[in-house]
Amino acid sequence: MDNYINVGKIVNSFGIKGEVKIISNFEYQERIFKSNFPLYIGPNKVKEEIKEHRVHKNNHLVLFKNYQNINEILKYKGQNIYIKRNDLELDRDEYLLSDLIGLNVFDNTQNIGVVIDYQNDLNNPLLLVKGVKKFYLPLNSNYLVKVDLENKKIETDKGSELII
Repeated sequence: MDNYINVGKIVNSFGIKGEVKIISNFEYQERIFKSNFPLYIGPNKVKEEIKEHRVHKNNHLVLFKNYQNINEILKYKGQNIYIKRNDLELDRDEYLLSDLIGLNVFDNTQNIGVVIDYQNDLNNPLLLVKGVKKFYLPLNSNYLVKVDLENKKIETDKGSELII
């Protein structure tokens, strides 16, 4: 069974040569928006390979192989795009933000909550933790000590200070 990950949405066409404009806040954009990388489009996960990619005003402009004009790609407007998790080829110590949902958060040895959601602004993702109260844990911060996917926990230093 393939494990698909939603990485963005085709919001429009761009120009007349068949490029699509994609918005994405996926954390590994540099790995997927490149030549020959397969993307899967829409609910039926139609496979298309990237021929060319460029960035324009924080959007990804992608030209798929075998498409040469705007009329051929209009069918994809408004469709979500996906990748197969295995195509991402994460290293052993790498993870997706979605992998962190459900992990217990510890401050030293005290369990202070569980990750229930995340917000990814690409600069400093935030994990929404539900404990006694809900609070955000900045992923790129001095609070975070270790992410341990194997034992399903996140270790922090003074993470309890974030609970207001």
